[in-house]
Amino acid sequence: MQNVPISTPTIKLGQFLKYAGIVDTGGAIKTFLATHSIKVNGLVEARRGRHLILGDEVEVDGIGYRLIADAD
Repeated sequence: MQNVPISTPTIKLGQFLKYAGIVDTGGAIKTFLATHSIKVNGLVEARRGRHLILGDEVEVDGIGYRLIADAD
């Protein structure tokens, strides 16, 4: 499980995918969501606007990410 620090209390799934370096551009998010397996807290998710909060766990193609508070 990789920790991903964010500086806001919430982040949308699409923004998270770009921020974490999983997708290169915002325009690629819709296609990425349609062609890859993504789970949020163990449940399949395909909405790029899904709000994530600190502590949420996102799994992308079997790789896990946990949202944590940015230390700054």
